[in-house]
Amino acid sequence: MKDADLYSFVYRGLLTEEALDKVGRRRRTYFGSEEVRALQRSLSFDYLDADLLSEAQRMSVVYAALHSFENAVRATVTKAMAEKHGESWWNKAPDRIRKVAKSRMDEDSKFRWHGARGATEINYCDFGDLSSIVVTNWEVFEGLLGNLEWAKAALNALEKSRNIVMHGGSLANEDIERIGMNIRDWIRQAG
Repeated sequence: MKDADLYSFVYRGLLTEEALDKVGRRRRTYFGSEEVRALQRSLSFDYLDADLLSEAQRMSVVYAALHSFENAVRATVTKAMAEKHGESWWNKAPDRIRKVAKSRMDEDSKFRWHGARGATEINYCDFGDLSSIVVTNWEVFEGLLGNLEWAKAALNALEKSRNIVMHGGSLANEDIERIGMNIRDWIRQAG
């Protein structure tokens, strides 16, 4: 294929993508105002107290960041541990964490009518358990995270804020800024 042909092919593909976007193509991960309104109707938003709902919507932005970060840490732990120990890496997690995760998985399996937390044991860990896995397997994470005390401090600070938001509390702006700083620092360090 000549350079001109290749250029033409790629350019036509870009134009096609742009045209599809202009006519309202939805990407798989798209979540827009139409989807928000449908969820609000399903959840009876009209019946909820407006002030409480407003604060909850403010905290929902914080929740989205914490939810994404927590699952990114789960993925990082899983990847690093699997690279070092293979598919049986879960056996390197502390016994207490493995027992609690197994118990939660067993409990979830009783309620097949309801969605589960996930398909693997790490999805049944608390946020603090992720830090414990990192600490007890520091040799796996040292090259990635660099400093154990920094890693523990960042995860502990995020866990405090996470627990407040996940249990119906509200955070002050300085707490929210601290979350952002810790997430940004962690991602810059760990990727």
